[in-house]
Amino acid sequence: MAFFSYLYAVPRMHPVVICGGTGVVKRVIMAKTTKAVKSANAALDAAAEAAKGAKRLSKTLPKKDAKKLRELADDAKDAANVKQKKIVRRPRKVEKKAIAAIERIEKAADKIESRLASEAEAAEKAAKKAAKKVAEKRAKNAAPQTPEEPAAIDVPTTATKGEASVSPQPDPTAASAADLSVRTVAQLRARARDAGHTGFSRLNKAQLVALLSV
Repeated sequence: MAFFSYLYAVPRMHPVVICGGTGVVKRVIMAKTTKAVKSANAALDAAAEAAKGAKRLSKTLPKKDAKKLRELADDAKDAANVKQKKIVRRPRKVEKKAIAAIERIEKAADKIESRLASEAEAAEKAAKKAAKKVAEKRAKNAAPQTPEEPAAIDVPTTATKGEASVSPQPDPTAASAADLSVRTVAQLRARARDAGHTGFSRLNKAQLVALLSV
């Protein structure tokens, strides 16, 4: 028992061992503890850098996302702000807390980045779709439209005042509709006049062709 009588005579991080009988005290620093402290300090540095990076990134994000990331950055900053005494006493706990803060920032940043990328892709597709619709509408408006033929007008058979009523008689010289269609309206009206028709002045070309084809 006397061999370890001074084992806890100094602080826990620096245990001493009395080498039997010689009276020489050797201070032994545990390699495991030293490694844990170094690892904790490295994690604290990483947490501090992550907090700074998150602050910078929040300035480029929408208001809601920026607020969330700033809160996580503050948490990481707090986790990195640890007194050396606590690091020496509980290095594993300090390291674990710092790593957890870093992971929260990374997870939130990845989630925000993924969502913004999806929104940008959806907006691009919507813009292309809208542009396509506009182009189709312009092409449709630019295409020439065929005018509709007016409704057929019945040829009046009653003679007007001062005119003799002339019954339509078969014209032995009547041409086919194909031959008449190549003539102008003036020519068709002249033929109708020669054929003895009346009321043809109000007729269009198609109606004149029909009248003369009888």
